[in-house]
Amino acid sequence: MRTRVLGVDCGSNITGYGIIDSDGFSSLVVTSGVISTSPRLSFPQRLKIVSDSLRSLIAEHSPAVMAVEDIFHSVNVSSLKKLGQVKGVVLLAAADAGIAVHEYSPLEIKSGVVGYGRAEKPQVQQMVQAILGLRETPPEDAADALAVALCHAHRAHILNKVAQASGKSPKPAAPAYSA
Repeated sequence: MRTRVLGVDCGSNITGYGIIDSDGFSSLVVTSGVISTSPRLSFPQRLKIVSDSLRSLIAEHSPAVMAVEDIFHSVNVSSLKKLGQVKGVVLLAAADAGIAVHEYSPLEIKSGVVGYGRAEKPQVQQMVQAILGLRETPPEDAADALAVALCHAHRAHILNKVAQASGKSPKPAAPAYSA
């Protein structure tokens, strides 16, 4: 059974998104890209652009679940604060649409897609391109979002198989927030 997964790579200037249909083995890209905001706009205006864009994507493509990258620790407190605000807008868009959200650490995502948790961005881009059979390498932020979606699809598939084998109910693939 295929599941539609929306992966989001939160950013204060550019937020990547990628929607895939996956059965855990093979995945197809529905759409991917970036939501760019102008630094000339106020931060609340930029948050609104991210929110409105994600809401439109959700309405148009009806993902069953959203996967996001967990916020990593940063030396720059101001950047971390802005990133947290963007993530809050992303989580709210999912909650308003009734979509469960699963979070993955950068290490989990890179390990799941590249096989190495300390992979560099070009490695993630190349593996996403190869796994999804894309003709061109996706932009960094879109590739990161697709990697998040792939990570969730693979993890959810494995957990469902383990649950079926043990006769138990499947557990969430990662901590989930439900609307």
